[in-house]
Amino acid sequence: PQPLTAAAFESFGDVIAVDAAVETRAINAGQTTRFHDLARLVLDAQGGRPCLSIFRTQPLPTPLRLTMLERHPLSSQAFFPLSGRDWLVVVAPAGDLRDDAIRAFRARGDQGVNFHPGTWHHFSLALGTESDFLVVDRTGGAADCDEIALAEPLEITP
Repeated sequence: PQPLTAAAFESFGDVIAVDAAVETRAINAGQTTRFHDLARLVLDAQGGRPCLSIFRTQPLPTPLRLTMLERHPLSSQAFFPLSGRDWLVVVAPAGDLRDDAIRAFRARGDQGVNFHPGTWHHFSLALGTESDFLVVDRTGGAADCDEIALAEPLEITP
């Protein structure tokens, strides 16, 4: 996996981190810095609404052997680690899935991601131990999750 940076990830979504902020604002009488508008959330298509959840993820054995990806064609999906541990992000561009376009990123424990609508991705990949993720995604309305099996399993050594 390559390191997660805003530039390397921009075609898949947004990196959610203070060092990826384009705009900062001093608020609360100067006591707080707001790292403003870190992700383009798309959550209300076809009767959906925003949903805030915590996902508790068990790590997979290493090397990782991934057999499927998923996508949400109507909405974005944001993950931010709450456990402060590094984690993996596996993605592929929206559209027809091409196995040769799958990319893996190693995210720091202070970096989250927001997948653009339709971006293929693996579910959250905790490393080493159980980890919690704050998730902002869509609930309700039309169905919004497609899963696809990979032609060949993808093996990743974190």
